[in-house]
Amino acid sequence: MPPLLEVGRVDRAHGIRGETVVTLWTNRSERLEAGSVLCAESGSLTVVEARAFQRRWIVRFAEVGDRSMAESLRGQVLRAEPISDPDELWVHDLIGMMVREADGTERGRVEAVQANPASDLLVLESGALVPLAFLVGQAEDRLIVEAPDGLFDTV
Repeated sequence: MPPLLEVGRVDRAHGIRGETVVTLWTNRSERLEAGSVLCAESGSLTVVEARAFQRRWIVRFAEVGDRSMAESLRGQVLRAEPISDPDELWVHDLIGMMVREADGTERGRVEAVQANPASDLLVLESGALVPLAFLVGQAEDRLIVEAPDGLFDTV
């Protein structure tokens, strides 16, 4: 089984019937479709229903029947299996990939992906930061980037 990915967090209880307010850390709202199973510290949670609520979601889980049960989930991170989508780049797939410039110059492996408002950044083992906006292709275990002159000069 592939490692589970962090997809959100239970913020608090909502109402008296066991609903929760959930913040998703992914843009894939299908994580909250009825029947979806999320894993939390307290165990597996099956989504019964979810609706948008002020940039978050109100979610009712089958295993949560009242407010006190919902309150016990406060702050718990929700995890799920990776979604297979060949048209998407996933952070967990980028880690460990080699970065190569279009001219063939290898720049090192990706150690992490750092969130940044303008464009997420690939953090290379050398310490270089490469905006994902410079990514132009992918070949096997390599990411091809077109970086402006001087990007790698200070590392």
